[in-house]
Amino acid sequence: MGGTAKTLLYGVGLGPGAPDLMTVRARAIVLSADRLVHFCKRGRRGNARSTADAIVAPDPAREIALAFPVTTEAEVGSPDYDGPIAAFYEAAAGRLAAEMQAGRTLAVLCDGDPFFYGSFMHLWRRLSHRFPTEVVPGVTGMTGAWGEAGAPITWGDDVMTVLPGTLPEAELARRLADTDAAVIMKLGRNLPKVRRALAAAGLAQRAIYVERATMARQVVARLSDKRDDEAPYFAMVLVPGEGRRL
Repeated sequence: MGGTAKTLLYGVGLGPGAPDLMTVRARAIVLSADRLVHFCKRGRRGNARSTADAIVAPDPAREIALAFPVTTEAEVGSPDYDGPIAAFYEAAAGRLAAEMQAGRTLAVLCDGDPFFYGSFMHLWRRLSHRFPTEVVPGVTGMTGAWGEAGAPITWGDDVMTVLPGTLPEAELARRLADTDAAVIMKLGRNLPKVRRALAAAGLAQRAIYVERATMARQVVARLSDKRDDEAPYFAMVLVPGEGRRL
């Protein structure tokens, strides 16, 4: 938002997971905000909050944990998922609005970049028109992934497509066949479908599987060498381009 009003809501990108990939600006806001907000599964700390442990100690009086009511128990797009999640974002926005109405600054801690497949966007949509807001960009998970994999993703005039693995198989295959390079996110239970789509597009041998890039327990492997179909939340498939090289 423009003007001179004090920023109250920050969406802070903390990067792909390694604390030293946090930006200087993100660090400063995490250290200074009145409240640290993070998304998490019920009964667990969020990954972004764990990343921030490198610079700020836990402080229950300062922190607001937003626990999702449902994660993988229901299909995205179904009433059992969309209904509870929409209600969750409404309630969370109301809770954060009360904090800002009291004059407190909030740093919503985000994995990667807040505006790239981020849960923060749902709060931003509900709150940014009401309160002075700033989005602090972060190094994305895919940037961390191709750096750790040693895989330049685009050469020359290569076109890169970012795809959610939740798309229908035929749509994944069509889009993969129509691009030079790709990043496929949101794997999870979709990994078998993604494998088939890559094969249909003739890209299976170029595919690289990256899990927890820049974090502890990182895994980098050719997708064809991965023998199981298990994929955690922080996993993606890279398909490097093969464009002009000088």
